[in-house]
Amino acid sequence: MFIQPIDYFLAVWFALAAASTLYVGFDQYRNNPEPVVMKWGFILVTLYMGPLGLLLYVLADKEPRPGEHEDFTRPLWKQGVGSTIHCVAGDATGIILAAVITATLGLPMWLDLIVEYLAGFAFGLFIFQSLFMKSMMGGTYWENVRKSFLPEFISMNFMMAGMAPVMSFLMMGRDMRAMEPTELLFWGVMSIGVIAGFTLAYPANVWLVARGLKHGLMTQRPQANETSSGEPTAHQQHATHHPNAGDDRRSRNTSHKSKRSGHQMETDATTPQIAALGIVSVLALAIGMAAPANWLNLTLSARDVGGAIMPQGMIMGRDTPAESMRDMAATDPRRVTSSYGLAAKGDQELPFRLENGVKVFELRPSVVRWQILPNVAVDAYAYNGQIPGPRIHIRQGDKVRIDVTNDLPEETTVHWHGMILPNQMDGPAEITQPPIEPGQSYSYAFTATQHGTYFYHPHAKPDRTQALGLYGALIIDPANP
Repeated sequence: MFIQPIDYFLAVWFALAAASTLYVGFDQYRNNPEPVVMKWGFILVTLYMGPLGLLLYVLADKEPRPGEHEDFTRPLWKQGVGSTIHCVAGDATGIILAAVITATLGLPMWLDLIVEYLAGFAFGLFIFQSLFMKSMMGGTYWENVRKSFLPEFISMNFMMAGMAPVMSFLMMGRDMRAMEPTELLFWGVMSIGVIAGFTLAYPANVWLVARGLKHGLMTQRPQANETSSGEPTAHQQHATHHPNAGDDRRSRNTSHKSKRSGHQMETDATTPQIAALGIVSVLALAIGMAAPANWLNLTLSARDVGGAIMPQGMIMGRDTPAESMRDMAATDPRRVTSSYGLAAKGDQELPFRLENGVKVFELRPSVVRWQILPNVAVDAYAYNGQIPGPRIHIRQGDKVRIDVTNDLPEETTVHWHGMILPNQMDGPAEITQPPIEPGQSYSYAFTATQHGTYFYHPHAKPDRTQALGLYGALIIDPANP
């Protein structure tokens, strides 16, 4: 549902993301000579990062002319892009899947982040790195797990260090729809988070590739002796580039090796260097995961806030409870039942019908959109679509009944301010009557023994709901003017 300006931007963004992903997928399988795991890496990252993923593919990986992929992808910065691509493709997939599950289960945000980290690391290490790249790395699956553990750990730490604060601040900011997987805004936050994670993980991946600790971009070309089905045989050729890592090692790594033997890698990184980068990655992760707690209440979950949308300038703090956030959210744009233009007026006299000598009025509080200036509309609560509510005009001695049907997304009552009434007709919620729940009705019946000018308003959260528009005049003419 398009209820905020950001929704229209996101619709365009994801349309571009879909088009970009289709192009990358088509071009990868039709024209680009690289292993399947890298093809899917670019496809997934483009799906998550939209046109930015397409830009990375064109600038760093897409073969410009036949036979030039090896030389085109040789620069170290492009190799770093390739390494980050298959890091992010695996890690982000695990993180996003976990985010959907934890939001659906209603887990608090702090636990959500931990589960997302573990899921991203597990998916990246055990599936995308060790399993999908097994044929290129050589050795057994568990040997690949062991060899990939440290580079994947470092990459994942930086990836999550970028994603965690983005997800925390954007999901728990003004528009809480970002915590709901059914909302477009949730996926927009995921996309921004992946972009931030990619940006932070990229420098580390450049270093890991340069030191021979990770694969970068690779070229895979079938030889003439393909199978009749068109599938490359086990003798298809690979080329892996690790420039700036020493002439001897580059010569070994860029040599063509068979698919069966895999890409053997050697590193010249020292243990202190690897340890230092690992420590920095852990510190970055700790800051990214913990820092948002200084400003946000990470104990809340998607279920607690219920997709609330707070007005501009009202942002949650670290001690803000869920109930206060829902109160600050005021009206819910998704619950607007009708809209009114500049010509609409409030305080119109409310008609009644007679039933056995009783004047029967009907009030329906609901959420409306009211245009107050040519280019300004506000969402508000209103009785019968009017602000102020419709005027109830009766005569002293009249027997009246006001049937109230609650079309609001929350409970309400009606209090007849200044009137002397039977206790159960007075309106204070949980004191003289149970509140009128959404979709329910309640009838207020009394005889007007007084005369004068009064007004009616809610006595369930009156400070907020009355300010949102729930008030109206009650005029009682004297029996003997």
